[in-house]
Amino acid sequence: MERTPAATVNDLALLVGRVAFAALFLPSGFSKLMNLQGFMYNIDGRGVPFAPVLAPLGAGIEFLGGLALLLGVQVRFASVLLLLFTVAATVIAHRFWEYAPGAAHQMQQISFFKNVAIVGGFVFLAAHGGGRYCLEQVWRRDRRTRPVGRRATDRNAPYPEAPA
Repeated sequence: MERTPAATVNDLALLVGRVAFAALFLPSGFSKLMNLQGFMYNIDGRGVPFAPVLAPLGAGIEFLGGLALLLGVQVRFASVLLLLFTVAATVIAHRFWEYAPGAAHQMQQISFFKNVAIVGGFVFLAAHGGGRYCLEQVWRRDRRTRPVGRRATDRNAPYPEAPA
């Protein structure tokens, strides 16, 4: 199947978007994992119930989801998980409506709507997948090209002769 120039541009755009998301979520998730106690205290202080359970879950989703997007593995699933994580983080951490008008209110409002835009990006990724430049595409291509009944280890073995 030949790729059109538009399809190639779309695949490159999806790759750039995935890498940009990974640049945001991987370091942040890693930082939370390395200081899990601090992250737990932070969300507990914001009134989040079950912080000892939700902190490692959130940090893991953020880090592993970012890694999945970077590598192109289960992109749609990772996008949905990160979308949910971002919505939760936004509602917990950027409650601009609770601030008096001023600099803090404005910064929280900017952060809130930045996260709304990130959620929009995850909707696109969940809808379109990771594109052609994903590890999962390599695995799918391998399964599509392998004849039925042959193991992956038999790829280089000669095909059996067809009966005459």
